[in-house]
Amino acid sequence: MTQLISDRRDIEFVLHEQLEAETLSGLHENFADFNKKTIDLVISEAKNFAVKELLPANKEGDQVGCKLENGKVTTPESFKRLYKIFNEGEWLATTEDPEWGGQGMPRTVASAAAEYFNGANFPFMMYPGLTQGAGHLVEKFGTPEQKRIYLKNMFTGKWTGTMLLTEPGAGSDVGALTTKAIRNGDGTFSIVGEKIFISGGEHDLAENIIHPVLARIEGAPEGTKGISLFLVPKFRVNPDGTPGEFNDVICTGIEHKLGIHGNSTCSLSLGSKGNCIGTLLGQENKGMQAMFLMMNEARRLVGFQGFACATAAYMYALDYARNRVQGKNILEFMNPDAKSVTIINHPDVKRQLMMMKVFVEGMRSLLYFVQYSADMALHAPTKEEKDKYHGFVEVLTPIAKGYVTDRSFEVCSQGMQVYGGYGFIEEYPMAQLLRDCRITLIYEGTNGIQAMDLLGRKLGLNKGKPIMDLFGEIQKMVAAAKAIPRLEKQAVKIEEALNKLGEVAIHMGTAAMSEKVLHAFANAHPFQDATGDVTMAWMLLWRAVIAANKLEAAKKKDAPFYEGIIRSLQFFVETQLPITLGRFKALMNVSSVAVDMDDTMFPS
Repeated sequence: MTQLISDRRDIEFVLHEQLEAETLSGLHENFADFNKKTIDLVISEAKNFAVKELLPANKEGDQVGCKLENGKVTTPESFKRLYKIFNEGEWLATTEDPEWGGQGMPRTVASAAAEYFNGANFPFMMYPGLTQGAGHLVEKFGTPEQKRIYLKNMFTGKWTGTMLLTEPGAGSDVGALTTKAIRNGDGTFSIVGEKIFISGGEHDLAENIIHPVLARIEGAPEGTKGISLFLVPKFRVNPDGTPGEFNDVICTGIEHKLGIHGNSTCSLSLGSKGNCIGTLLGQENKGMQAMFLMMNEARRLVGFQGFACATAAYMYALDYARNRVQGKNILEFMNPDAKSVTIINHPDVKRQLMMMKVFVEGMRSLLYFVQYSADMALHAPTKEEKDKYHGFVEVLTPIAKGYVTDRSFEVCSQGMQVYGGYGFIEEYPMAQLLRDCRITLIYEGTNGIQAMDLLGRKLGLNKGKPIMDLFGEIQKMVAAAKAIPRLEKQAVKIEEALNKLGEVAIHMGTAAMSEKVLHAFANAHPFQDATGDVTMAWMLLWRAVIAANKLEAAKKKDAPFYEGIIRSLQFFVETQLPITLGRFKALMNVSSVAVDMDDTMFPS
């Protein structure tokens, strides 16, 4: 079985030819050393670590999983060594400030490491991934004392972090939480409550676990307006920075899940013995605003998790199809002497592989572009550019999480189909990839919530400027493609889809602010699908413009690669964009049937 879990050549194409990532080196002192040579070194090191260390532990994580005994969770044995050498390689906080133990790497470049690492073993990667997100909260909102105590310990992996939002009676309705924060005389708070579905909430990988916890201070307003954010360590921290007394954070259960078995998903009881102490992180009653910083970053990470499963599934399926011999070539079907061929020669298998290729390539470009936009939003030379790229991040985050994970699961399913019956057997990688990928459509805000965010918030953000800026970027690429004879036909079709998207967006936005608001939100997910399709078309067109301009002078070894990029665009425009136009037609109706269904009309 191949260990090529990602396409190195396409990663290099996106970084160097599409985004020209080395130009970021001039934007910030931390980026200064990230020239092309350094970026290629990062890719090589990430690939080596993923294939040699992360991938071999993936199966054990799935089969052995995590175990709870007397309130303590044990992780798979291989994870302990893996976590140690992962931190020794300083991989946890690649994009964070070197002052606190990070590498100061551009997010664009770190995308390559994220792709390889999550494709090799994303259940393991959840431990450091959440830690980086929790540490970022401390960096952004913490007091100097909180930063001194926690930041370096977290960014170096000595301590891990989590995110404590969900409660049994609240779920996605965070404002309904019941966890209480009671003021103490010394400025600390006593925390009392129950949290569920906490990834990495208890484990044996690090000496301390730092929990950012959403809770309501006694007397605070109801709903999200009265929620504050607190830092609650598993062990209180002594004045010298060492872990001290146990802080009454008890793991009461771990979930037995469909996938991601290597990551502990915990139920936590805080303050059941009246002895859980937390410190306020940020301002009182501003907890949701602070937590959204971590949640938005986490949503983009989830997009990478889903995509990494998809790219691994594609590479495995491609390798299997090239080696699995079964059946005659359809043109030789009546020839009794014809030999069996590898299944990549069968039209339907090739169609499935082409579908996987197109979406994997488009999603890679999209996810890397969002991270590039995050870099530019912080470090672009002018405020105007910073605002523009920040708008791209905002508008594209629900696409990068919602649309990408929807398509990623479909790619994993296609990969299983390529394997046939063997794909359904746990001996092969497809079953685990499909199971692991499925959670990405659910956590960090279900994909339905992402669709509601896109329709309800992002379309009208800043009076619609970010979405219009995005449409402007797509139109620029359409114009560039029209000047290339081979791409003109595809460019015209994409322009037609873009114009229709603009019309539908206005129609849906108007409906969402009228008496048809329920009908509009019942169609939010199909709208996200259609918007994502046009975004995919843009990415594939952008890639094809570069490929077409380089193809004539390309070296012999590069010519098939560039030709394949152009064929990806053609395939998408010919087979997927017509479906998108059908979605637009349905969306213009803003169907009310789902909303109008009375509960009694469903089976009782």
